[in-house]
Amino acid sequence: MTQHVHPTASQGYTSDADSYVRGRPDYPPELAGWLTDTLGLGPGACVIDLGAGTGKFTPRLVQTGARVIAIEPVDTMRARLAATLPAVEALAGSAQSIPLDDASVDAVVCAQSFHWFASRESLDEIHRVLKPGGKLGLVWNLRYARVPWVAQLDAIVNLHEGESPRYYTGEWRRAFPHAGFGALEETHFSIGHTGTPENVIVDRVRSTSFIAAMPEAAHERIVAEVRALIDAEPALHGKSVVTVPYETAAFVAIKQNQQIKREM
Repeated sequence: MTQHVHPTASQGYTSDADSYVRGRPDYPPELAGWLTDTLGLGPGACVIDLGAGTGKFTPRLVQTGARVIAIEPVDTMRARLAATLPAVEALAGSAQSIPLDDASVDAVVCAQSFHWFASRESLDEIHRVLKPGGKLGLVWNLRYARVPWVAQLDAIVNLHEGESPRYYTGEWRRAFPHAGFGALEETHFSIGHTGTPENVIVDRVRSTSFIAAMPEAAHERIVAEVRALIDAEPALHGKSVVTVPYETAAFVAIKQNQQIKREM
């Protein structure tokens, strides 16, 4: 089976893993209960962190007491995860080629990643490695764009997205329904990302895959626009610490026990 990595993800995340670590928000405390109660994670369970990146979400899975296997195709990001979380098994692989046996894990979680590989092929492969009744969890942190300055920030970023997959377009939903999974169940939480404007706003923009992949001059023009927005916004200008509001969307789908005809 071939391993597909979107070129924007590969180039962008390889070139600026440091900004990814600094700029990405954490996840709401309430998500811990969702992982244990909804996904059934805990001691004795095994979960894949699929598209694990630098391991931003991985500690949330480790805290459940489950065995965690991180799968990440981008070498630079996987190396950062392995250095930060040496107790976690980190494997090279992708959503289309998971290096594990059939029916070997209780859950697969995709945090900030499913939009990159939302396809029947990926869901077929996830279905293959899940045990009967296993669960697929999808998690995204999203800037809360109902705040006007956040909407302005999104407008600066979105102008340059091109054909890069994004959560907010909803294109990822086209992978469903899938014969191997039940209906998606959706939950939402709120969280704020607090820190210096440079870290929680500028580095977050820098870590956006399609911006990180740009030539340096274009990349820096966008960063300049973001800094100009910070300077012009009363809620941000001159502040040493700010909070960017986020919403966390969490979805679960349960494996249905039926044979899936896999495309060759």
